[in-house]
Amino acid sequence: MGNLLSGGEQQMLAIGRALMTNPKLLILDEATEGLAPLVRQNIWAALNRIKSENMSILVVDKNLKDLLKIADINFIIERGKIVWSGTSDELRSDRDALHRYLGV
Repeated sequence: MGNLLSGGEQQMLAIGRALMTNPKLLILDEATEGLAPLVRQNIWAALNRIKSENMSILVVDKNLKDLLKIADINFIIERGKIVWSGTSDELRSDRDALHRYLGV
């Protein structure tokens, strides 16, 4: 018998299970990768709620648009080294970094 939960439901369940332990830091790696747009939107909304409760979250994700909405500090890592760091506003306004490191 196959999975009874969709990919998005599995991801939300994984986040919920992690939160049950009352962690000081929630670490997510590509939490929305490969999911339907509505499911991704729900996950980002859940992360925003978690953030509003003052829980620290480390998110690795390629979805810059949604990531910049919730991130306080951003790091761009290239070949294992931090090549850029700053706030979301700083990254939005740094056209050189957006182009050079993120291809935007």
